Amino acid sequence: MTIKLQGDVEQCEIIGLEDLEKPLILEEKIVVINDDYETDHDQESTGSIGMVLLCTFVAVCGSFEFGSCVGYSAPTQSAIREDLTLSIAEYSMFGSILTIGAMFGAITSGRIADFIGRKGAMRLSACFCITGWLAVFFSGGPFSLDVGRILTGYGIGVFSYVVPIFIAEIAPKNLRGGLTTLNQLMIVTGSSTAFLIGSVITWRGLALTGLVPCIFLLVGLCFVPESPRWLAKVGLQKEFRVALQKLRGKDADVTREAAEIQVYLENLQALPKAKLLNLFESKHIRSVIIGVALMVFQQFGGINGIGFYASETFASAGLSSAKIGTIAYACIQIPITMLGAILMDKSGRRPLMMISSTGTFLGSFLAGISFFLKGHGWLLDWVPILAIAGVLIYVSAFSIGMGAVPWVIMSEIFPINIKGIAGSLVVLVNWSGAWAVSFTFNFLMDWSSSGTFFVYSGFSVLTFLYVAKFVPETKGKTLEEIQKSINS
Repeated sequence: MTIKLQGDVEQCEIIGLEDLEKPLILEEKIVVINDDYETDHDQESTGSIGMVLLCTFVAVCGSFEFGSCVGYSAPTQSAIREDLTLSIAEYSMFGSILTIGAMFGAITSGRIADFIGRKGAMRLSACFCITGWLAVFFSGGPFSLDVGRILTGYGIGVFSYVVPIFIAEIAPKNLRGGLTTLNQLMIVTGSSTAFLIGSVITWRGLALTGLVPCIFLLVGLCFVPESPRWLAKVGLQKEFRVALQKLRGKDADVTREAAEIQVYLENLQALPKAKLLNLFESKHIRSVIIGVALMVFQQFGGINGIGFYASETFASAGLSSAKIGTIAYACIQIPITMLGAILMDKSGRRPLMMISSTGTFLGSFLAGISFFLKGHGWLLDWVPILAIAGVLIYVSAFSIGMGAVPWVIMSEIFPINIKGIAGSLVVLVNWSGAWAVSFTFNFLMDWSSSGTFFVYSGFSVLTFLYVAKFVPETKGKTLEEIQKSINS
């Protein structure tokens, strides 16, 4: 699956899956009690950030674990199939079942995080991932592989919600956007690291490396406070004040911020609970269609098929060493993702998505051409070059825009009273698309390697046209202005 990136510090809220459990709002705006106080509050918030940075470092170990799980299947495909004599169908199930586990994890994450706390949810996620990696390591056949994969999937599904919400809830508002962006960056870093390490060690050894971020997370959680907002929400007032004081520094005056959090929670609880049918009201339906459509285009552009099985794709194209292509794939993701984060608030959402979809079209079209030439025996020396160039252009273009921007758009287009249920619907669509693409990729490649990439390039064209015609620019706009733009 793909992952979520925060954009505007004040406008972008992390979205999770809460409709099936509870409304899920990851980044929460603080209600300003006194306009004259805002400047003083910002100064107070930056008084002591050491504990905030430590909390963030510990939490993004979960993001790194997320990336490790996603990146595991690409460099290990040929070795696992050879050692365990798996068919294409069996390995496709192993690769794609991660998203099924993640879907269930995301669905239940809101209830879990509200019941046992943010730290408790991260501990539970780490335990699922550790159990899953051990099952993969000791696997002797497809069943134990799939059990391990679905357990790690469940763990990262919970991580996908609880990590960004924990960071958003502990960070002062002037640092919130930058710190939540680390979630996306560490997911990509974890994926790239799995690609690189998997090129030089065995698939069982790579499974053991997945334990490392979980161990760091479990140890680190012993030294950081619980989210003050969760403590306030469950009525633990004394612990709430202690945690907030620990985060802001022992000499900081947290009276105002504590009052703001209490007022915000009271206002949030006073909102009417939205139902699924509310999404189909005329004032909401266009926002829902835009959110769902962007997730469909994001997934059916082929990112999870190409990413999950990159090594085998390079080998199929005739690259002398598939590891070279896999390493190049890994190295290019991190700097491009960082560039996309910088450009998001400079160039705007729509231009970035249009540029990104143009790049994914070019990349998948070049990859399709390479397999077309191979199938006809033409220009065989150019086939591996075109294949690796196409895949690298594709992943670069995706990372700079279509990977992150749809999540930012989704966080901005829904009114707060339907944000939980609408966000859940959209995330469910995303995970479902991730499973469909990752499961069918190998079968499509058997059907027609060139045709597979031409289909993905066609979705990229549709993405460009849809964004140009229907998606509003949300950069620098208030929620009211965005709603007016969508409904006009």
